[in-house]
Amino acid sequence: MKQLGEGWNWRELKLGDRFITFGRTLFEADLLNFVTLCGFSEELFTNKEYIATHAPMRGGHPVPGALVYSMAEGLVIPTTLQGTGLAFLSMGFDIKGPTYVGDTIHVEIEVTEIKPTSKDPMRALVRTTNLVKNQRGETVLIYTPLRMMQGR
Repeated sequence: MKQLGEGWNWRELKLGDRFITFGRTLFEADLLNFVTLCGFSEELFTNKEYIATHAPMRGGHPVPGALVYSMAEGLVIPTTLQGTGLAFLSMGFDIKGPTYVGDTIHVEIEVTEIKPTSKDPMRALVRTTNLVKNQRGETVLIYTPLRMMQGR
């Protein structure tokens, strides 16, 4: 019986494959929980008066790029890597613009590298380019994870 929600194996992927996740709105509770858990006590994220008078951007309550990345991975992993992702090895990370409480993000994924490992042909290194976009279609974050994935 096939398991629902099981991720892809690397043999099912080909260079240039593209996918899109569902969207997810960032709520005030997400920001509060993240900055509390991670100790992000910077006033830019925790003090509305400071934001109103000192924030370099004007668009609402900004959220840390680390939170945007974490939420993006929360959209990607359960739908693509569940049970087949073996290791997160490295990544490039480039914040392109601010993200605010109330923004809705989704991730557009493109497979850019597939390299079977020399030690085990059932495993491969897979790199993707992940564009995190907001509800206006603006790219706010680009990251390029390299992961080890299993085959079948």
